[in-house]
Amino acid sequence: MMIMERMLYKKKILQIAGLSVFFLFIVVYAYLRSHDLIFGVKIKNVSIGDGIKVGESILKVTGNAKNATNLTLNGREISVDQRGGFDETIVLLLGYNIINIKAKDKFGYSDEKNYKIIYEAI
Repeated sequence: MMIMERMLYKKKILQIAGLSVFFLFIVVYAYLRSHDLIFGVKIKNVSIGDGIKVGESILKVTGNAKNATNLTLNGREISVDQRGGFDETIVLLLGYNIINIKAKDKFGYSDEKNYKIIYEAI
């Protein structure tokens, strides 16, 4: 009788451990799938730097705004590919310029970056 009780006890422990691992797996999977929803849109890997000086009036701006449904560059809407990449060319005025990039996602989260660039004609 004692051996039978031990086997049932071990089986019960294995069942509880298995269910715990299964539920932990579900929680981790749900977190990874909803990461973008929880943290919203982020503007990353922008090809320009803040405070730089350039010698040409034409500047190519590239970067990534994953999950953005609306992306604006200096108030003008620009297109975003399926992976969130954007590529746009802008013209700078002589002297001090501010480049503003705003991104919004379908849940209303937003991110905004401002870059100050000085154009000096050579």
